[in-house]
Amino acid sequence: MIRKFVMATMMGGLLLGATACNTVKGAGDDLKSVSKTTEDAIN
Repeated sequence: MIRKFVMATMMGGLLLGATACNTVKGAGDDLKSVSKTTEDAIN
């Protein structure tokens, strides 16, 4: 029973970590896109 709980907790943590990485990467890509568009508009 404890083993199943530990495995479920580890899997949940892994999924949350993977989701957080993708979210941060997506936000970085969005900021890069906005800065490029702004730079192009200024020039």
